[in-house]
Amino acid sequence: MLFQLYSGVAGTQLLGWLLVFAGLIALNEIGRRTKAGGIAVFMVIPALLTVYFILAYCGLFGGKENLTVKYMSGWFHYFKLYAATIGCIGFIMIKYKWGIGAKEWFKPWPFVIVAANILIAVVSDFESLAKGGMNGGWWVSNEGVFLYGGWWNLLNGLAGIINIFCMTGWWGIYSSKKKNQDMLWPDMTIWFILAYDVWNFEYTYLNLPTHSWYCGLALLLAPTFAAMFWNKGGWIQNRAFTLSIWCMFAQVVPTFQLTRTFGVLPSVYGGAGETSALQMYDKAIDLFNQGITHGPEVDAAIKSFGITANPTAQGVVAVLSIVINVLVFTAIMKRSIEQKKNPYKNEIWVGTKDFEEAMARAE
Repeated sequence: MLFQLYSGVAGTQLLGWLLVFAGLIALNEIGRRTKAGGIAVFMVIPALLTVYFILAYCGLFGGKENLTVKYMSGWFHYFKLYAATIGCIGFIMIKYKWGIGAKEWFKPWPFVIVAANILIAVVSDFESLAKGGMNGGWWVSNEGVFLYGGWWNLLNGLAGIINIFCMTGWWGIYSSKKKNQDMLWPDMTIWFILAYDVWNFEYTYLNLPTHSWYCGLALLLAPTFAAMFWNKGGWIQNRAFTLSIWCMFAQVVPTFQLTRTFGVLPSVYGGAGETSALQMYDKAIDLFNQGITHGPEVDAAIKSFGITANPTAQGVVAVLSIVINVLVFTAIMKRSIEQKKNPYKNEIWVGTKDFEEAMARAE
């Protein structure tokens, strides 16, 4: 099993997942359908939250006991929030042809922002490998999480690098003809989406394990679901929009996914029992503040919760991640050779069902 659903609270854990999944889809629709919705969700709200974050760190809204300050003060959380939001603003500029969004040279922006985010994730995987060792070991991240690094991080890091080269047709970016509702990338077909989703799920499962029930499943499935049924070609916009929305929510209400009522632990924390992510966080951040990130003290701390590492699922998904990405990359190279095309300058999935359905929506 990938996750530990507890009999006493499995109902609320499943309800929490459904609410996040449905909420992300609904807010994505608000952000994509009108200019006013996009401006409100990805410009006005982030601006207001920035003021809130600054004031909270200045001592207002509870000071050090403020949930954001206490549980989400790591640089990575803010990086993801603002990187995703900047990406969203760029996508909005492209689809409405605002400013540089109308320029031909700006079309590769979606590739640049996605590739940059993948590379940051790859660095996290390699860091966990270095801290945990090839054979597996516990260590504490600066986010206050007990991570179990090992060879699975190496495989997934390599899969992430390959995934960057699975993005084709960088200049094939369009606006949808229906009121410019969407920025479309038709060459980003189901093949890339599958490779990305498996890789990114494993990334969250390995490096954000206490959040992965939501940011590894609900957050990945929401944009894919929308792209499958009513927003063909708009997956990358869906992904950026839902990621930004999730980061805003998680930054303001961090304990939602940390308490035992709604939070779900992955199987690597074998024997966690009644332990919640919040309890582990308090212990982990205490060790980190003492400058202890790995070694006997970390091993003793994790054992105090009755936890024994169970990385089986981590290893299985890591193998799946690199296999799928290698297969997709191989298919891309085969098509590019057959068509005598550069797969990054040109669109190579022309003629496939996904590509043609997406192009039918383009201006």
